[in-house]
Amino acid sequence: MKTPTHDRTYALVNPICAIVEKPRTELSRADLVRVIEEKQIEKITFHYTGLDGKFKELRLPVTNRYQTELILGEGERVDGSSLFKGLVDVALSDLYVVPVYRTAFLNPFDKGSLDFICRYLTHEGELAPFGPDNILHNAYELFKKNTNLELYALGELEFFLLHEPNGSSYPAVKQKGYQASAPYVKCGEILNEMVHHIAQITGAVKYAHSEVGSVKSVRSNLEEIKGKQAEQFEVEFLPTPIEEAGDNLILARWLIRNIAYKYGCVATFAPKLEEGIAGNGLHVHLKLMQNGQNVMTDKTGELSKQAKKLIGGLCTYADSLTAFGNTVSSAYLRLVPNQEAPTRICWSDLNRSAMIRVPLGWSKTSNLASKLNGQEDSGLKEPVDRQTIEFRSPDGSAIIHLLMAGITLAAEWGLTHPESLKIARERYVSGNIFKNDKLLQKLAALPGSCVESARILLEKRGLYERKHIFPKSIIEHVAESLRAENDEHMNEFLVDLPADDRLQETRRIMHKDLHRN
Repeated sequence: MKTPTHDRTYALVNPICAIVEKPRTELSRADLVRVIEEKQIEKITFHYTGLDGKFKELRLPVTNRYQTELILGEGERVDGSSLFKGLVDVALSDLYVVPVYRTAFLNPFDKGSLDFICRYLTHEGELAPFGPDNILHNAYELFKKNTNLELYALGELEFFLLHEPNGSSYPAVKQKGYQASAPYVKCGEILNEMVHHIAQITGAVKYAHSEVGSVKSVRSNLEEIKGKQAEQFEVEFLPTPIEEAGDNLILARWLIRNIAYKYGCVATFAPKLEEGIAGNGLHVHLKLMQNGQNVMTDKTGELSKQAKKLIGGLCTYADSLTAFGNTVSSAYLRLVPNQEAPTRICWSDLNRSAMIRVPLGWSKTSNLASKLNGQEDSGLKEPVDRQTIEFRSPDGSAIIHLLMAGITLAAEWGLTHPESLKIARERYVSGNIFKNDKLLQKLAALPGSCVESARILLEKRGLYERKHIFPKSIIEHVAESLRAENDEHMNEFLVDLPADDRLQETRRIMHKDLHRN
């Protein structure tokens, strides 16, 4: 189906789709060759996610049609032993990187480049089983096969922008930055540019805004951020199939960092930047789809049986999912009571103290604008149920594709195991759990350190290695990385330090992983 003509007039439509008059999912090699010739593209740039969770890239100049079609049709080879050190033997190191056509975009930092996100293939032409994005793909295929449903996801990507202080006019108020506007927010124009490119490339941005955290002058031993002013922002996406959601988040982090660098700023997704200041979460919203319809609610607008089974699966996997969603020591300085970050395995309606929250989803009401605008007497022709559930424990240190793969397996487990409904019933709470000591004691706790997360991951590795979705080598690698943080007794150690020493050591822990993932 062609993109509707009226959509082509919108400023943020993907230019590639506008040229070929097709949606991203229908792009062919011939379409891409047409774009290259029409836009006088000089190079194709391949991006692929490394073991560190960051984009890698390969630049391929194009000088003729044959070479162009060869690159698009066959990809290129790379050194897997360097990209996956310790997982790929140097004796069998070559991997293919092959472009996913639907991800094509015009590089906003290099006007002569057409860029793609790629997948890793083995020498036999099969998806490399240790590729983080391939693990997500395999998990999603298992989910669809066993549930006859689709799993959609969106991420809430929080980050700090650090810049040189620019005067004392209209100072931001500590911990009062939520959805603040200019002139109290200084980096709004930079955020606008970020949103422009992320939205145009992915077509999947819901909104962006200033977040709670702000720091007038960052205290740090790192010259990169020492004395900088910090403002916290969030970009929230629209729901897409969970495979695409993983790619969108990786791409967005790359765009945000590059645009920040362009303006002489530093962007960080680190879980904590300053004590007493909100951390960078990576909340993930999920919804179940069947035949194009959201099935998260029943006919009365209440959560459906399927949605509750999804919650039961997430509760079952929750303590081990921190191994992928909270991967550095500072993550466990964020997961503390009364910081709108969860510490216990539970769920609730609208409740930001719970690990899983059921937000408003327009499931019981519609045509809200007519309440305020008398001239609008009819609703949308096709009202859409937008109900999701929000998984709130992950943060900016997450290994995104592995986290999404783990969430997908949790969802599949919940929907295929009858006991998941009982688990969901037992984990439901109401009210602020941090004000109810008796309730807190009944609820299982999330891990309190990387070391504990590693131990639980290894204990529950069967949940991830089943059907060979997660290779054993990936589980071992993640566990080893977590154990290397050596933080099992971090909080007890910090409490025993004199106040000044504690603050200095806390900052060292928070800032050592400024650009970890």
